[in-house]
Amino acid sequence: MRDELMALPVRHVVPRLHAALAGAGAAVLAAPPGTGKTTLVPLALAGVLPELPGGPDRLHRVIVAEPRRLAARAAARRMAWLLGEPVGRRVGFTVRGERRPGSLIEVVTTGVLLQRLQREPELDGVGVVLLDECHERHLDADTALAFLLDSRAALRPDLRLVAASATADTGPWAGLLGGEPRAGSGPGPAPVVAAEGVAHPVDVVWAPPARPPRPPHGMHVDPVLLGHVAATVRRALTERDGDVLCFLPGVGEIAKVAGALSGVEAQVLQVHGQASAAVQDAVLRPAERRRVVLATSVAESSLTVPGVRAVVDSGLAREPRTDHARGLSSLTTVRASRAAADQRAGRAGREAPGTVYRCWSEAEHARLPERPRPEIALADLTGFALQAACWGDPDATGLALLDPPPPAAMRAAGETLRAIGAVDSAGRATPRGRRMARVGAHPRLARALLDGAARVGARPAAEVVALLSERPPPGAGDDLTALWRSARRGGDGHAARWRAEARRLEDALRDLDPAPPTRPVGGDDAVAGVVVALAFPERVARARRGSGHLMVSGTGAVLSDGSSLAAAPWLAVAVADRPAGSASARVRQAVVIDEDTARLAAASLHSTADEVGWADGDVIARRVERLGAVELFAAPLRDPDPALVTAALLDGLRKEGPSLLTWTRDATAMRERLAFCHAVIGEPWPAVDDAALLDRAADWLPLAAARRRADLERIDVAAALRRLPPWECAARLDDLAPERVTVPSGSRVRVDYSGERPVLAVKLQELFGWDAAPRLAGGRVPMVVHLLSPAGRPAAVTADLASFWRDGYRGVRAELRGRYPRHPWPEDPTTAQPTRRAAPRRR
Repeated sequence: MRDELMALPVRHVVPRLHAALAGAGAAVLAAPPGTGKTTLVPLALAGVLPELPGGPDRLHRVIVAEPRRLAARAAARRMAWLLGEPVGRRVGFTVRGERRPGSLIEVVTTGVLLQRLQREPELDGVGVVLLDECHERHLDADTALAFLLDSRAALRPDLRLVAASATADTGPWAGLLGGEPRAGSGPGPAPVVAAEGVAHPVDVVWAPPARPPRPPHGMHVDPVLLGHVAATVRRALTERDGDVLCFLPGVGEIAKVAGALSGVEAQVLQVHGQASAAVQDAVLRPAERRRVVLATSVAESSLTVPGVRAVVDSGLAREPRTDHARGLSSLTTVRASRAAADQRAGRAGREAPGTVYRCWSEAEHARLPERPRPEIALADLTGFALQAACWGDPDATGLALLDPPPPAAMRAAGETLRAIGAVDSAGRATPRGRRMARVGAHPRLARALLDGAARVGARPAAEVVALLSERPPPGAGDDLTALWRSARRGGDGHAARWRAEARRLEDALRDLDPAPPTRPVGGDDAVAGVVVALAFPERVARARRGSGHLMVSGTGAVLSDGSSLAAAPWLAVAVADRPAGSASARVRQAVVIDEDTARLAAASLHSTADEVGWADGDVIARRVERLGAVELFAAPLRDPDPALVTAALLDGLRKEGPSLLTWTRDATAMRERLAFCHAVIGEPWPAVDDAALLDRAADWLPLAAARRRADLERIDVAAALRRLPPWECAARLDDLAPERVTVPSGSRVRVDYSGERPVLAVKLQELFGWDAAPRLAGGRVPMVVHLLSPAGRPAAVTADLASFWRDGYRGVRAELRGRYPRHPWPEDPTTAQPTRRAAPRRR
C-alpha cells in the first residue's frame, strides 16, 4: 500500500505544498484527476507519511471537503485502505445522515463543513482545510471558502487552506486565497503548486447519431440519443479493450441506457449520487470481469474508476434553474461545456492510452460553452442567503466570492426568508432563522420540520421532510403520500437513505426543541399535506373550472394525464417545474389537502379587500377574500369607492379603446378639427390620436358620475373634447378651424377635416361672385373646394376659385347646363347672383 501511495504523481510536489503553506498559509493545488490530490495530499498534510520530506514536524488534524457525498465516502475509504485501517480510525468521514469521524483526517461534504463553520467558526483543533474539486464551482464550496477566509482573517490566522483543482485555471483561486479581490488589501496571489499527471494519449472519435436528435428540453432527453449512446457503448466494447465509462446527465437516462445494454458481455454498473455503498465500492475496485460504468458527472473528477480504457460521452449535463417570479426550481438538461468534455475524455487515459467516443460532431464541439456556469449564477439562493445572514453578512457583499450572487435571486431569497420568519426586515437572521440553519436542510424544509412537528408530531414531520429532501426514485408517481407509504414498506437503497435522513432530522429537531408539542391531525394525507403546504405555501393550489389547478402564487398547475390527484379540490404541490414556453407548471409530486390546511399554510397570503376593476367588458365591484391569487369568496359591493370606479373605467378605456364611447357625427368632427390644429400649428394644441386620448382620458372625460360601461356610452364626446385643449386654444377653435363656413348664397356649409386638407363641398351656383374661399388656421391653410352639380355630385375640385372661374368654369358649364336647364349657368359667374334654388317651373 505504501508503494502504491509513493507511486502517485502528486508526491513530487508535496514538499513544495508544505513550503507554500508554511510561508503564505494558503495555496492552490492544481493536479489532474488520478494524481493523488484527494488521497495522498491529505495524508501528507496530516503528517502520517514520514517518507515524504518537508512535512510538518507534528501531526495536524485535516478536514477534506468534497462536493458530493459519494466522493466523500469514497475518498475516506481509499485513504483508510491505503493506511491498512478501517474507516473511522485515523481517517473518517461525515456526510448528511452518516458520521464516522477519524482522529486525524475527516472527509466531509461542503454542506457539512458549512454547518460546522456556523457552529464553530474557529474550527478549533483543525490545522488544514483542503477544499477539493473547487473548479466545479458548487455553491456550497464557494460559500465555505468565503467563510474560511473570513475565519482565517479574524479568528484563526494559523489555519492553513488548500484549494485543490483538477484544472489548470488557477488564477482566480490564487487571487482569492491571497486576498486580491478585497480591493487590494491582500498581499498578492497565493502560491500555486502544480502537479503533472500521467498523460496517456486519448484518441477522439466523433460519433454523432445518423439522425440529429431533438435538443434536450427541461429534463427530457430524446430517446433517439439514448439509443445511440447505448449503441456507441456496444461499439466501444467491440473496438477497444478494458472497461467503458459512459457519461449521462441523470439517473433516469442511466436506467434507460442500462436497459438498452441488456445482454452485453460485461457487468453494467450504475453510479450516481443515490447509488448504494456496495455499488460505490465495486466501481472503485479493479474487477476481474469487464465492466460498463454508467455515471453522472460525479465521475468527471471526484471518483477514480480503475480499468477504464474507453469513455463514451453523451455530451449532456444537468444544471439548476430557478424561476424566481414563480418560486419554482428544477434541474434542466444542457449541453456539457468543452471543459467538462475534456475532463471526461481524460478518464480514458488515466492508466494507459485510451479513446473517447463523443456523441456529437466536431463542428458542434466548437460551439459548446467554454466552461460550465457557476452554481451561484443559476441556483435558488434561499439557503445561501440564510447562511450569509447567520454569518453576519445578509447581502453577502463582504464575502470573498469569485462571482457575486445575482441581485434578483438574492431579493427573491430575502422575500422567502422574511415570509418564513428566518430574517428580519433588515435581513438579519432571527433566532428562528438560526434554528432553521442548524437543521441542515433547505430553509423551506427546515420551516416545515419545525412548524410541522408542532402539528403532526416529530417523527411524521421528519419522515415527510426526508422525502422532500431527496429526488424521488425512478418511476415514482405524483402522489407523495403513496411514495411515503412505499418508503415505509420498502427495503431498497432509496428507502434506507430515507430512513437515515428521517432519523437525522428527528435528532436535529430534538436538539433544537427537546419536547415539541404534538397534535396529530389525522391520516397520512392530512399529515403529509400539512408538512408540504408549510414547506411550499405559495404552491398550495385550488382546482379551477375546466381543468387544472391554480397555485396561490398565480401560476397554473397541470397534473399528468390519468393522475389520481386530478379531481382533488385542493393540493399541496411538493415538486413542480415549468417547461420552457409554458404558462403553467407541471406537477411532479403533490398531496391532497383541505381548505383549512391551505388557509393554515398560506396564512401570510390571506387577504380580504374591496376589488373594483374592469372585467368582462364592464366595471366589477366586489368584496373578495383570497389566498394569494386564489379566490375563496366574493360578494357584490354596493357602494364602491368612486375613485376606484373611475380608475376601473379608465382601465377599461385603456384595454378596449375609445370605441367604448359614442362617436356621433359631431364628436368625430370635433376630433378632426382638433387634429387639424395640432397638425398645422402644433403645441399647445393637443394630439387626439387613440393613444393620446386614452393617456389623458382623466383630463377631458366627465367621469365623476360614471359608474358603468353604459355611463361611458352616454357621455357627450363632442362637448367633452372641447375640454382637452388649453383655454386659450379652445377660445380660438372656431376661428382657426370653424365647423361651418358661410358661402355667398347664405348657406352655412360644414367643413370636412377628415383628409389631409380641409374640404368645403358646396353646389357651384352658391359660390357665384366668390373669388376665393377663406383660409384656415390663421391664414396658413387654404381650403380645397369641391364644386358640386345641382344633383350634389362632384363637378370640379380646386384650391384656387378665381382660377377656376377663369379657366375651368366654361367646360363645366358646357357639360352640365343642358342636363340642369332650370339652374342658372351665367357666362360670367364672378358677377352673377349666388343662389341655392332652381328657377320655378313654368305653368
